[in-house]
Amino acid sequence: MNKSSVLEFVFTGLTDKNELNIPLFVIFLHVYITTVLGNVGIIIIVMVDKHLHKPMYLFLSNLSFVDLTYSSAITPKLLKDLLSETKAISFAGCAVQMYVFVSFATIECISLGIMAYDRYVAICSPLLYGVLMSGTLCFWMVVAAYVIGFMTALVHTISLFLLNFCRSNIIDHFFCDLPPLYKLSCSDTSMNLAVLIILGGLVSISCFILILFSYTNIILAILRIRSAQGRYKAFNTCTSHMTAVSVFYGTIFFMYLRPSTSYVLQQDRVASVFYSIIIALLNPFIYSLQNAEVKDAVKSFLKYF
Repeated sequence: MNKSSVLEFVFTGLTDKNELNIPLFVIFLHVYITTVLGNVGIIIIVMVDKHLHKPMYLFLSNLSFVDLTYSSAITPKLLKDLLSETKAISFAGCAVQMYVFVSFATIECISLGIMAYDRYVAICSPLLYGVLMSGTLCFWMVVAAYVIGFMTALVHTISLFLLNFCRSNIIDHFFCDLPPLYKLSCSDTSMNLAVLIILGGLVSISCFILILFSYTNIILAILRIRSAQGRYKAFNTCTSHMTAVSVFYGTIFFMYLRPSTSYVLQQDRVASVFYSIIIALLNPFIYSLQNAEVKDAVKSFLKYF
């Protein structure tokens, strides 16, 4: 009896105003192309430039891959729907889209924490950096992020799609996300919401605490720098990183770590654009192109063309 009678879902999309579909398509097409070029470019540059074969750039290239993957799980379908009258997705397709997105969004959370810790060790314990951030340890940290991301998404996906969807099949959103799907179920979702808050809170809050710890100690170390120019450059880098972290974690906390009664799906769609599409666009520029070594690597790479 716990089987769904729904064979497909239909998205309402970003807007119900048809005249905005073409402008939005043009905007998000440019955003997606820039996202792909930026993230693929970072991955290639880190791979081909031997000077960037360091833990910091391993994490940067991994972050680019994560951003590219979860953005690709959502944006192409969004672009297609903006030009379509019926914004449908199959039941299985919805499950796959949600699994990929939740997996890589979780990996993104953990990756941001790892990157913050890497910078903390580099700035606060430079003499021990080679020991504390060895290549083997960095590799297993990345592997652990993927294992946690895949397992977390598997729990959410299985528990969600075992629910009974016997009501409307219209998702008031532009992709298969947890809160709007909970709204459609005619089963009791209290356990799902509890699992969402517990697992989501455990991962995101733990990583956020690690980021706060790392950057607090980084800032204290920066304040001990005698050179005003050195302090300015270091603060500028931290500000860029914390801007990306604040946008990502702010929208994640807003979307998932609050009572279901406070969900306002029209507003949530706008917030979802930031962490599902915009962050993947910004990260290559914030984390990489403001780095002097990456800039030099890009210039050297472009000389071959």
